[in-house]
Amino acid sequence: MRIAIVHRDRCNSRKCGTECILYCPRVRTGDETVIIGEDGKAIISEELCVGCGICVKKCPFEAIDIVSLPEELEHPTHRYGRNGFALYGMGIPVEGKVSGLLGANGIGKSTAVKILSGQLVPNQGDVEKTPSWDSFIRQYSGTELFDYLSLVSAGKVKVAVKPQYIDYIPRVFQGSVGDLLASTDERGSLDTYIDALSLRPLLSRPIGALSGGELQRVALTACFSRKADFYFFDEITPFLDIYQRMTAAKLIRELALERPVVIVEHDLAILDMLADTVHIGYGKPSVFGIITRPKGVRVGINQYLEGFLPEENVRFREYEVVFGERAHTRETTRDVLMQFPAMEKRYDTFSLRVGGGEIRCGEVLGVVGANGIGKSTFAKLLAGAEKPDEGTIDSHMRVSYKPQYIKATTGDPVEMLLRSQTTRFDSSWYEHEIIEPLSLHAILQSPVDTLSGGELQRVAIALCLSQDADLYILDEPSAHLDVEQRVKLVRVIRRFAENRESGVLVIDHDIYLIDMISERLLVFGGESGVRGEAMGPFDMKEGMNRFLKDLDVTFRRDKSGRPRINKPGSFLDREQHSAGEYYYAEISKG
Repeated sequence: MRIAIVHRDRCNSRKCGTECILYCPRVRTGDETVIIGEDGKAIISEELCVGCGICVKKCPFEAIDIVSLPEELEHPTHRYGRNGFALYGMGIPVEGKVSGLLGANGIGKSTAVKILSGQLVPNQGDVEKTPSWDSFIRQYSGTELFDYLSLVSAGKVKVAVKPQYIDYIPRVFQGSVGDLLASTDERGSLDTYIDALSLRPLLSRPIGALSGGELQRVALTACFSRKADFYFFDEITPFLDIYQRMTAAKLIRELALERPVVIVEHDLAILDMLADTVHIGYGKPSVFGIITRPKGVRVGINQYLEGFLPEENVRFREYEVVFGERAHTRETTRDVLMQFPAMEKRYDTFSLRVGGGEIRCGEVLGVVGANGIGKSTFAKLLAGAEKPDEGTIDSHMRVSYKPQYIKATTGDPVEMLLRSQTTRFDSSWYEHEIIEPLSLHAILQSPVDTLSGGELQRVAIALCLSQDADLYILDEPSAHLDVEQRVKLVRVIRRFAENRESGVLVIDHDIYLIDMISERLLVFGGESGVRGEAMGPFDMKEGMNRFLKDLDVTFRRDKSGRPRINKPGSFLDREQHSAGEYYYAEISKG
C-alpha cells in the first residue's frame, strides 16, 4: 500500500519547473503518473507511482510525500481528497472515563474527534463517492464503538467542544464574559465553574480584552456548562499556570463521572494524572496518521516516549525520549553573566519585589509560579521594556525577548521574516541549530499570518534565538507545541546556551519541560494580581521542593525514569509529604 501526498498549501507550479513531472521515470515512459490540475497543483496517481521518491527530493517547495504503508492499512478511516491526508484507526469514548489522544500535531487527532462528534462523515478513503455512516459503522459491529457510532449517525449525540485555538473566540463573539457564559448555562452549574476557575472578577469585561490565560478559562467554563452526551477538550493547558491546570483536571475528572470525555493534551504530567486510557497517534504529520486502540495511560505514555508499540510491533520514532541525567544533576562551574539587583516595580493594583541574584553564562534558568504573579513583568524589567521603581538594571546587557502572547502581524513569508533578523540564515550553523530542529523547512514559504498556533510559536522561538544577545528570555515557549516538539525545544535551547555562552531564561508551566531544561530555578510567590515576589535562583532540588510544596503535589520517577505526579492521597504521596520530599524522593519505587 502506497499513498502520495501533495501539500496543496506549498505546491506552486507557477514558481517551479514542474520537476515532479520532469524527473518522474513513469512520465518519461509515457504514463500520466503526475499531472498539473486545473488549480495549478500537482496530482499524483497512486496506482501508477512506483515509489522511487525522485519527485519528493526534486520538489523545491517540499510539497510532496510518498509513503509505503503496511498491507493491513489498506482502508483508511478518512481521507481528505485525492493526494490528501489519510487517517487510519479510531478513538473510543468510554462512559465514565477520560480517554486521551496523544500524538504529534497534524497526525489526525482533530479528525478523529470530528468523526466521533458527528461533524464529519468518514469516507473510508473513497473520495469519489458520497460517504455513508452505514458502511463505516458495519466494520465496528460487535465492538463498543458500534453502539456509539450508531447514535452519532442518527443525530442523537450532542457534543460540547473546547477548541484548541481560543484566540478565535473574540472574532465570533463581541459581548462581555458574563454574556457569553450565560448563553452556555445548560446544566445549571455555571456559578460553580465561574468560582472554581476564578472568573467572577472578569464577568463584566469584554471578551476582546482578555489575556490568553483568561480566554482559556472562559472556554473551559463554557464547555463545562453545556449539557452534552460527549465532551471534547482540545488542549486545556496553554496559558494556564500549574495551579489552574490542576483545577481544570479535577473538574474534567468530575465531569467524566457523568459523561464520556476525550482530551487532546501535550502536557504529559496533566495527561498522566487526568486520563484513564490513552490512544497513541503516530505516522507522519500532514501525511498520514494511525490511531491505536486504547492503552493504559501509564503504559501508553511510556510506549510513546520509547517510540515503540509492542502490541502493534511498530517503531515510529528512531530515538527514545529519555528522562535520565538532567543539566542540573551535573557539577558545572560557570562564570557570572549578569547580576540583577534587588528591585521593585509598582503598578496601581500590583507590585513586584525581586530579591536580586545572578544569571550565569551558558545556563538555562527556569522560572515558575502562578499567572499574575510577576514573571512576565520580571522578564520585561530584564529586557528593558519596563523600568524598576527601585533598583537599576545593567543597560549594557543585550536582551532578546519572546513574549508570552504572540500574534501574526505580517503576511510576509517566514523566510523573509527570519532573514530580516539575522545575517546567518544561509549558514550551516543556522540550518542545523535553528531551522532543522524547529522543523521550519516546510513553512519557510508560508505567509506568517496563515500559520497555526504551533507553527507561529516555533517561528517566534527562532526569531528570538536569531538575535545577537547576551541574554535570551522565552516566555511560555511550549504553548501549542506537541510532545516531540517540546523535547526538540529542550535540546535546541540547552545546546544554544552552552554553545553561545549566553544566559537563557525559560518561563513555563510545563513541569516536565522545566525539569528537563533547567539548571537552576527562580520561584515566584505571592498573591496573583496583587503582589509578587521573586525568590532564588535555587538549585533544582530546593527550588522544586519550594514550588511543589506550595502546589501540594509530589513527584516521583517510575521504573522508566519518567517523572510522574503521585495520585493525591496515595501511599507514595503521603510518604513523600511526611518526609518533606516533594521532588523525586529516593523513597519512591516507581
